Amino acid sequence: MLKILLPTILLMPTSMMCNKKHLYATSTITSFMIALLSLQLMKPLSTATLTLSNPYLGTDHISSPLIALSCWLTPLMILSSQNHLSTEPTMRKRTFITTIIFLQTSLMIAFSSTELITFYIAFETTLIPTLIIITRWGNQVQRLNAGIYFLFYTLMGSMPLLVALLFMQSNIGTLSLPLLQLNMSSMQNSWGYTTWWFAMLTAFMIKMPLYGLHLWLPKAHVEAPIAGSMILAGVLLKLGGYGIIRVSLTMNPPMKNLYYPFMMLALWGIIMTSLICLRQTDLKSLIAYSSVSHMGLVIAATLIQTPWAITGATTLMIAHGLSSSMLFCLANTNYERTNSRTLIITRNMQVLLPLMTLWWLTASLTNMALPPTINLMGELSVITSMFNWSNITITITGLGIILSATYTLYMFSTTQLGGELPPNMLTIPPNQTREHLIMTLHTLPMMLLMLKPQLISGIM
Repeated sequence: MLKILLPTILLMPTSMMCNKKHLYATSTITSFMIALLSLQLMKPLSTATLTLSNPYLGTDHISSPLIALSCWLTPLMILSSQNHLSTEPTMRKRTFITTIIFLQTSLMIAFSSTELITFYIAFETTLIPTLIIITRWGNQVQRLNAGIYFLFYTLMGSMPLLVALLFMQSNIGTLSLPLLQLNMSSMQNSWGYTTWWFAMLTAFMIKMPLYGLHLWLPKAHVEAPIAGSMILAGVLLKLGGYGIIRVSLTMNPPMKNLYYPFMMLALWGIIMTSLICLRQTDLKSLIAYSSVSHMGLVIAATLIQTPWAITGATTLMIAHGLSSSMLFCLANTNYERTNSRTLIITRNMQVLLPLMTLWWLTASLTNMALPPTINLMGELSVITSMFNWSNITITITGLGIILSATYTLYMFSTTQLGGELPPNMLTIPPNQTREHLIMTLHTLPMMLLMLKPQLISGIM
C-alpha cells in the first residue's frame, strides 16, 4: 500500500516545482504509473481477509478495486482538464493538479484505513479539495451556492457520525476494524446501538446520496468543472457505499425496523430520479440524476447484506464509476465546443463528429447495462438478492431498468441523432487525439473486466 501512497504524496511537491513546460507530462505520466502500480492490489483477492501493510492501512477484496479506480481516474482528470485550464497562469495550473493529487491521497487513505477514526478524518478531508475544485474552477455563476450546498449537506450528515464513533470508542475502547468484530456483542439491541446505527447510516446515505438527501449532487455536478464531475461521480459517491459495507460487515447488522425507511427511499428514488431524467433539458444534470438512480440500487444491496448483494454492490460501484465518468467527459467535449449543456442546442452531433458518436454509443450502452457489460453483472446480482429478500421489489427494480434504458436512449438520440443541425454548430473544431485517448482509457478497463469480473466481484 505504501508503495502507491508515498509516490502520490511526493507527486504534490513535484508538480509544484517541476519545469512549467513539463508540468502536464510529468503529472500525467507519474500518476498513470501510480495507477498501473495500484493494479497490484487486485492480486491477493482469493481470500476475504484484510491484508495489512502496517497497523493502520490494509486492503481487501472490497477496498482494492476502489483504490485502483481512484488511482486510474486521476491521470484522466488531469488529461481532460487541459483545455479548461489552457488560459490559466502556470501557478493556478500547479495548484489545480496539486489539489487533484491531494484528493486522490485522501481517498486512498479512506479506502485503506483499518481504524474507523482514520477513515472518518480521510472521509471529511475529501471535502476540502472537492470544494476548492467546484468553487474556484467551476464554469457557472452558481458555483458558490453549489459549494455551500455540498459542504453543509455533508458536514451536517457527518457530525452525528463523529459523535457515534466517540460513543463507541468510550463503550468498547477501540475503533480498529479487526478488533471490533470481537467486541460488538455487548452493544447489541440497546437503544444506544440503534441510535449509533442511525447516525452511521445517515452520514453515508447523504454521501451516496439517498433520494431525499440528494439535492446537493445535481447542483455540484452542474457547477463543477470536468475534473470535479469525474471524481464526484467516479469515486466520491462510492465512499458512502464503501462505508456502509465496511461497517456492516464488521459489526452486527442494525435492527430491521431501522433500515426499512432507508430501503423504501432507495427503491422509490430509483423510479423518481429515472422519471426526473426523462424530462431533463440539461445534459450534465441528466447524468447526475442517473447517478442517484444507480446508487439507489447500491444502497438497497448494502442494506440487505447477503454475499450476493455485497458482490453486486461492489461490482456496480466500479462499473458506474467508469461509465458515468466517461459520460461526463463526453458531455464536456460537447460543452467545450458549443458552450451549452442544453440538449436541444447540441443535437445531431454525429454529422460533425462521427467518431465521438461511437464513444457516446459505448458509454450509453454500458450505462443502460447491456450484456455482457459489468454493469449488467452488478445489477443482476443486486436484483437477484433483492428478489430473494422480498418478491415485490422485482416490480420496482424492473421498472427502474426500463426507465434507465429509456432515458439513456433519449440522451443518446437527442445529442447524436435526428433533427436539423443547429447553425451555431457549423463551425465547431474537430476532435483531438487527447479526447479519444481519455475515452479509450475509460473503455479499456470496462472491456477487460468483462473478461475477468472476479477482480471486482469480491470472493463470490
